[in-house]
Amino acid sequence: MLERNRIEALGDELFAALRGRYMLDPLTTREPGIDIDDAYQVSLRLLKRREAEGERIIGKKIGVTSKPVQDMLGVHQPDFGFLLDVMQVPDGSSVGLARTRLIQPRAEGEIAFVLKKDLRGPGVTEEQVLDATDYVCPCFEIVDSRIRDWKIRIQDTVADNATCGVFVLGAARVPPRTLDLAAVKMDIRKNGQHAASGTGAAVQGHPATAVAWLANTLGRFGIPFLAGEIILSGSLAPLLPAVAGDRFEMSLAGIGEASISFEA
Repeated sequence: MLERNRIEALGDELFAALRGRYMLDPLTTREPGIDIDDAYQVSLRLLKRREAEGERIIGKKIGVTSKPVQDMLGVHQPDFGFLLDVMQVPDGSSVGLARTRLIQPRAEGEIAFVLKKDLRGPGVTEEQVLDATDYVCPCFEIVDSRIRDWKIRIQDTVADNATCGVFVLGAARVPPRTLDLAAVKMDIRKNGQHAASGTGAAVQGHPATAVAWLANTLGRFGIPFLAGEIILSGSLAPLLPAVAGDRFEMSLAGIGEASISFEA
């Protein structure tokens, strides 16, 4: 395990890169001994720096859940992180890359869960996730890595708060038991052209399975899910690079739609 002063230094590096909008060399090449627990402690240091500036936790996220995303990034287990209030942008909005400090963003289409009850792992099941969920809705998560050229391993992305940039929730509000979430089909259009498709089964077989994994993983660190929080369950299709001028639209069959566009 890394010494405490090194963990804090790496968290401070990531915070400075976020605020300064620049990239860092991978932590895993500079600290070959870094493990998942170290990476999580680095992410908590990054989180502490952000909270000190007034940012507030409003949810949690799991990422790198689907095989296409894992193959694309070369990371073969999920990551996990925190959603902060400043990350949420309105549906249909145009996001300024400089204003939101995005460096190398990529768009993900997901199913978001909004909770009505607390959940605390370990031992959380898929059924308990569905029971605790108020509604599901469409979500675009825009992931963004502070690690140069996305040359990440699992420790890099966990340390970097699961490479979270910003996210948007569509207006739809659907009770989770009214449809088979594993069978829900997603289509994404980029600049008016079909760009990606996927189903809910892409995330560990069922989105609620991914959310249960996240609840149990964070439970190991003493972190609960809280009523009212937003939980992102992971991308249903490969990530799509985004640059200024791009517009993305998604539809989730039986749930609804969301959109986001980008400017410099």
